[in-house]
Amino acid sequence: MIKNIIVTGSSGFIGINLSKYFSKFYEFSLKTINKKQLIDLTSIEKKYNAHTFIHLIGKAHDLKCISNPQEYYEVNTELTKKVFDAFLDSDAKVFITLSSVKAVADTSEQILTEDFIPNPLTHYGKSKRLAEEYILANLPKDKRVYILRPCMVHGEGNKGNLTLLYNFVKKGIPYPLGAYDNKRSFLSVENLCFVIKELIERNDISSGIYHVADDDPVATKDLIKLISEVTNKKILIWEIPKFIINLIAKIGDYLPLPLNTERVMKMTENYVVSNQKIKSALGKNLPVSSEDGLRKTIESFNK
Repeated sequence: MIKNIIVTGSSGFIGINLSKYFSKFYEFSLKTINKKQLIDLTSIEKKYNAHTFIHLIGKAHDLKCISNPQEYYEVNTELTKKVFDAFLDSDAKVFITLSSVKAVADTSEQILTEDFIPNPLTHYGKSKRLAEEYILANLPKDKRVYILRPCMVHGEGNKGNLTLLYNFVKKGIPYPLGAYDNKRSFLSVENLCFVIKELIERNDISSGIYHVADDDPVATKDLIKLISEVTNKKILIWEIPKFIINLIAKIGDYLPLPLNTERVMKMTENYVVSNQKIKSALGKNLPVSSEDGLRKTIESFNK
């Protein structure tokens, strides 16, 4: 049986990879929607007879902090509410939207589970959480609704922090933070697509919030080593004592140095996300291991 699926944000990184992934399965027919078409979303759904809404449009976290804060709420909150309302008024049975683990916490020394009480501090995280609250307050009894909170998603076409580390290694610059043993969770876009497909196909998974991450968190210095291995580019990893790094970082807060307090924190902090709830609900393992997924992404940078 063919399942007609409406996808918003299909031109983005995740949307492009999702379309490629779904093209492997004959039972899916995708209808991609851009922002202009959202004005008439209800009539499009009626004409297309959609079974599922997948909402991917969102304003990503701005690491340079130059965005207008209101843009986060217009896109991540209000637009999501509009798409969800269209779903509620439709005959579609499944709604899947991408939130973010940043809707829970911007930093955490504990493993993040769905039981954590959300306390986002940035406009990005707050706007995502407001959308979650609206959806949770209006859950329909006769439909399935999934809020997915992915951690950092990577894959072919990725333009995020992994490309920065990749370029760092390609230039042969020594990595100075080898003394830190931090762990961070990543998410292969292939694993994300797998989860979305399972949620569409199955009727035995309850509505709600699910964190999505690869199985094993990775230390930044181990990621540097993996990039070095894949690119065949040797790089030195310096284990400079932390007190020296902290001193340099404090100087970098006032002078234009490569390291400052914020950059050191971002590169060395722990941010581990649990995927146990979604794996238990699926009763299946994710198809791509953490290392294999990262390796595929790094290899795609060489193309």
